[in-house]
Amino acid sequence: MNKTIFLCAVSLACVATVCAAPAKGKVAARRPVAQRPAAAFPETAFRRTPYVGAIAVDAQTGEVLFERHADAVARPASVTKLMTLLLCLEDMHAFKYDPTTRVTASVRCCQERPSSVGLKPGQSMTVDDLLMSIMVRSANDAAVLLAEHSTAANAGRAIEPGDLQAFVLRMNNKARELGMAHTHYATPNGYPPKPGSGRPFDTSTCRDLVKLAQAVLRYPEIFRFTKTKLCAVTDGAGKPLKMVNHNNILVKDRQKILNEQGESEVDGLKTGYIDAGGSSIILTGARNGKRAIVVVVGSQSTKLRDQHARALMVEALDRVAK
Repeated sequence: MNKTIFLCAVSLACVATVCAAPAKGKVAARRPVAQRPAAAFPETAFRRTPYVGAIAVDAQTGEVLFERHADAVARPASVTKLMTLLLCLEDMHAFKYDPTTRVTASVRCCQERPSSVGLKPGQSMTVDDLLMSIMVRSANDAAVLLAEHSTAANAGRAIEPGDLQAFVLRMNNKARELGMAHTHYATPNGYPPKPGSGRPFDTSTCRDLVKLAQAVLRYPEIFRFTKTKLCAVTDGAGKPLKMVNHNNILVKDRQKILNEQGESEVDGLKTGYIDAGGSSIILTGARNGKRAIVVVVGSQSTKLRDQHARALMVEALDRVAK
């Protein structure tokens, strides 16, 4: 399938999408992102377009299969938690702590608003349950607690004030290391700032988020978190807490992308939504050993986001699995 056919197929599947001709090339062969100035987030204008940006990439080769405004700055909301997951995985591979480690909730993490697991100061959960909570339930309090614990564990001590800010600094350092030149993190969970607080939004671009997805995909164990549809963790009070994944393309029968055996070809990664940034998703799926990554940011609604992301993933898998 050539690129023109690919674009037409995506446009028809998305119905209302206004698409530009996709650019050809490999991520690694493109100009450094830093040489492409990113525009400021379009504030209210994003509500008048299908999405702020979108991209589909061959995960193995880096070939860009489709892109539209891939360097436009967006507010990816809870997609931010994917960076928190990546840094925690790095910690565990460095033996700083393990999945069974119990982490005691701080006062700070319990101040986070939903989605949450309802932590109260002094309660504790395992690292594994906290990771499952941020990826399936998109729990904001769990993300903050993991951030604080990561900083403290790397310093060999208990959680202290300032550990959250230190983790956010580490997030930004990791983004620079990955070449995510137009990404800035302010939180470990993507929660928007209070009006007048002076705190910036977490911001990124589609092209940067592909780099984050590629980094996370180096850890095969992520799929235990990202492809889980329904699960139960033990909450801070020691009770079972049932959770449903927010990724509709993974969970809802009408939106699933199935192989010939009736199994889902999509196995991650993360969704996000805030009023001031729209609905975003990093989607990944595999067919015949070949993997694709799709990113859609700043969509008007979750329905439109899923519509565009699903159409792009169907066509991307057709391309990479040839």
